[in-house]
Amino acid sequence: MMQINPYLNYDGDAEAAFRFYQSVLGGELFVQRMGDAPGNESLSEQERQRAMHVSLPIGKNLLMASDCSAADGSGFRKGNNFYISITPESREDADRIFAGLSAGGQIEMPMADMFWGDYFGSFIDKFGIGWMVNFPTAKKDA
Repeated sequence: MMQINPYLNYDGDAEAAFRFYQSVLGGELFVQRMGDAPGNESLSEQERQRAMHVSLPIGKNLLMASDCSAADGSGFRKGNNFYISITPESREDADRIFAGLSAGGQIEMPMADMFWGDYFGSFIDKFGIGWMVNFPTAKKDA
């Protein structure tokens, strides 16, 4: 079953926000830092401590987020603090959805295998809405 989850962007306080949400909603918090990603060795210590990805399960859904990084030019600004993250059923479905919804929009990251093990891409659609397409490669293709 395809799943859609909200994905929020913060300016350095994603982990603090999610610890607060966890204190109210419960669930097991996952935090991965910018410094954990390959190629980020040159970031300042402050940037390395920012959240690259935070997730908190809420029922059958995930609330997800990250801190925008000034170092890679994706710094926080109004309008980029929310994405819709869609998890399709197959790699082929991921490509179809990405191509369809990104038509006429602006591709930020083309679909590609990522170091964390998923097949991922992101874009802003022609209406200004941010989308992330994420197929966990551990899933079997349909």
